[in-house]
Amino acid sequence: MRKIVTEYRVPYADTDQMGVVYYGNYMALFERARNELMRACGYTYKQCEAEGFMLPVVHAEADYKSPAKYDDLLEISAWMQLQKGVRIEIACEVRRKGEEAVLAKGYTRHVFVSTEDFRPCPPPQRFLDSLVEDEISKG
Repeated sequence: MRKIVTEYRVPYADTDQMGVVYYGNYMALFERARNELMRACGYTYKQCEAEGFMLPVVHAEADYKSPAKYDDLLEISAWMQLQKGVRIEIACEVRRKGEEAVLAKGYTRHVFVSTEDFRPCPPPQRFLDSLVEDEISKG
């Protein structure tokens, strides 16, 4: 499975009044990681639409284990954990750089939808193939 690891330094704007990253912002980090995974595979959302499909999020789950704090350097990993029919799930894990402990983990579920009629459509094989190539890192 192709897996990307991207780094992100927590700005103050991503924290609450106590200086910690709250649950909802981990979901935003999952979105960042998913975008980087797709970009590493040679796709952007604009390219997907140009090829006739979209990937809306139909379900998201996050297991909040521990908060990140202002100015932490995070590593966010993303990879495809499931592909079944018109669905894929992109898994994510968030850690402080250099640490093993997971701060948050979860996934987003997507459905391939046609840009023509907004109905579920078969995933392009080239897209799926790009998600199972070698591991790469982005920093």
